[in-house]
Amino acid sequence: MFEWYVGMLALSGIVMIVMAVVKGGQSEASQWLNAVFGAGFLGYAGYLAFAFEGGSYLIFFQAFILPVVMVVNFVRSTDWAALTTKPTPTQQAWRTYQKEQDRLAKL
Repeated sequence: MFEWYVGMLALSGIVMIVMAVVKGGQSEASQWLNAVFGAGFLGYAGYLAFAFEGGSYLIFFQAFILPVVMVVNFVRSTDWAALTTKPTPTQQAWRTYQKEQDRLAKL
């Protein structure tokens, strides 16, 4: 159970750091929160994995509510169209041509 807890902390930290790096419409405050909490989760997982010498410890599964809330906020605030590749000028011209042909066919 201990290894799963450490793994989940590390995974949550990595996911939150990745969300902080991706600039897709989040506010700067959300990016900073993702970075800070991600570093905290990852640091605590590192501490438990490498420096913790045993004994008793508490598992707070409530801590995993925060990464879920941050992921939901990230998904809702991200401008997915801005993250996709932009069409090339040739593709844009072709789409314009197709739209014009469709418009003319309706006349």
